[in-house]
Amino acid sequence: MSDNYILLESIGFLNTIPQYQTLVKVFVGLWLVWTMVKHCRQRGSNSQPTNLEVERKLEQWNPEPLASEIDPNHPSLSPRIVTSKIGKNIIVNGKNCLNIGSHNYLGFLDNKNIENKAISIIEKYGVGSCGPRGFFGTTDVHLELEECLAKFMNTEEAIVYSYGFSTVSSAIPAYSKRNDIIFADEKVNFSIQKGIDASRSTVKYFKHNDFNDFERLLIEQSNEDLKNPKKAMKIRRFLVVEGIYMNSGCICPLPEFVELCKNYKVRIFIDESISFGTIGATGRGITEHFGVPRNEIDMIIGSLEWAIGSIGGFCVGSSFIIEHQRLAGLGYCFSASLPPLLTAAATTSVNLMQSNPAMFDKLKDNCHKFHELLSNLKHFELSASPESPIKHLYLKNKLTRTQEYDILRKITDCCLDNHLAVVMPVYLDSEKYLPRHSLRICVSNIFEHNDINFSIDVLEKCSSQIIQVSKH
Repeated sequence: MSDNYILLESIGFLNTIPQYQTLVKVFVGLWLVWTMVKHCRQRGSNSQPTNLEVERKLEQWNPEPLASEIDPNHPSLSPRIVTSKIGKNIIVNGKNCLNIGSHNYLGFLDNKNIENKAISIIEKYGVGSCGPRGFFGTTDVHLELEECLAKFMNTEEAIVYSYGFSTVSSAIPAYSKRNDIIFADEKVNFSIQKGIDASRSTVKYFKHNDFNDFERLLIEQSNEDLKNPKKAMKIRRFLVVEGIYMNSGCICPLPEFVELCKNYKVRIFIDESISFGTIGATGRGITEHFGVPRNEIDMIIGSLEWAIGSIGGFCVGSSFIIEHQRLAGLGYCFSASLPPLLTAAATTSVNLMQSNPAMFDKLKDNCHKFHELLSNLKHFELSASPESPIKHLYLKNKLTRTQEYDILRKITDCCLDNHLAVVMPVYLDSEKYLPRHSLRICVSNIFEHNDINFSIDVLEKCSSQIIQVSKH
């Protein structure tokens, strides 16, 4: 039997079914109606509206404003104006103030050796690098700084970024990817949060500095892994912590975390932006502070913007870890390299740290002295570790977020009138866990005891004055 005969017989068989004919007719009819309606609409849409219709539409149009209404009393509209070089003292709004608001932990901001080195580099290389490291942005001073940092931290290799924020936010997603797991402290800084977001990994936050809560998460994950061992073998696990937390001033209990990571096979990334150059006998950070071997830490991330007094950031670790970032660290690959003058300034700062370790003893003494006196303030509660150079003061009587902001803002204004420059840290509403408003105190090794006593007296005087007024 031919194929044509089979086809005709099939069509003839369908014609014997009344329902089939009805369905075809209905479908064709609906298609014709849809086509006609569509054609009519297209003709109608092409017709031009009359002037009267246009005027009526314009009268009804109520566009949204390009920007929301601005509070004329917003503090950003009346910024405090600095008219001097930043150092131990600073001129703000015409007043010469003791500066406890800048991260000038080692006094490098007004160091003449660093300043003269930067000037000589400007004369040789100019101001900027004008290109990423892989595209004519690498100079000999960049290689010198990386070698200097690797040697100082006793690691195989170092990589330098041009911006502190982009260092940690680039380093994390360079290794942790989708389906991997990141365990992070709930008070990690905003740059770490952005790095975690960029990684698209699963993130699990544990309570601040609570290694017991971290262990609880590890146990839960181990039980989850037992349900699908094959999938669990492909999941990489990372712990991300800070040496000293920017948002609390507390030192991370690193030995306990290292022990847990060994038991559960978790890689460790430490952000030492604050702890580098501030703790440890020679300023080498939290690993030196606790005596933890650096080979037990997968990667140390640091900043050149706080203790070092320059700009940029760095990562140190094994050559295997660091070389990967030269191809996968977005902030390294696609940003113009660190300007040579700032690179040379950072190298000079590290050399000064190596040649004069006594500066860390002075910083430690000042941190303890400040901590002791700040703890006795009447209207504040202190958050920080004694050795930490960054300390947060919170109001003892907890109020609404807006009320605390207004009171603390007035206290900073009063301190300024009394020749003390102190700041409130600013947070974005998009923070994972929005920190409470506070006054942030930055300790420096160039402070003398009379400077510390003056700071305490002004803080006590201004807080008492403002809080007394606010009660009425």
